[in-house]
Amino acid sequence: MKTAIVYYSMSGNTELAANRIADALGADVIRIEPKKAYPDKGFRKFFWGGKSAVMGDRPALLPYDFDAGKYDRIVFASPIWASTFAPPIRSFIEDNKASFAGKRFAFVACSSGGGAGKAVEKLAAFLGVDSFEATASLIDPKEKKLPENDAAISDFCNTLSGAAK
Repeated sequence: MKTAIVYYSMSGNTELAANRIADALGADVIRIEPKKAYPDKGFRKFFWGGKSAVMGDRPALLPYDFDAGKYDRIVFASPIWASTFAPPIRSFIEDNKASFAGKRFAFVACSSGGGAGKAVEKLAAFLGVDSFEATASLIDPKEKKLPENDAAISDFCNTLSGAAK
């Protein structure tokens, strides 16, 4: 089963997770970035990121290479902002949703400690699916070398590997 991992990462946590999962699954990685970067420090980071997430913003994205026809499964990986997925993921889905028919989906959420459960529900609703093949919730995997993160990535990959058979 051919898999694409589509991710947005501000601080590198989600990027680390996406690349580890891609290596384990032999998946392609598609990094998406907004044309206008979000503030990445201090109060402005949380204010603008949170406001954009709550308001359902759909920022314009830098060009990326993605052909949904090449993939059976799409794994979304996103930081959690205000208990939801990051706005660049929303933009990507909106841009490509028409080509998602028949695809399988999975989701990896990176946070500093919360909101992943709500984010899973919100992403499923936005995609129009009842559930994901697999989900993983990671706590700052780049900054915190937690055994729980390693176990969550391993379980996530094992679930997807088993689902491909």
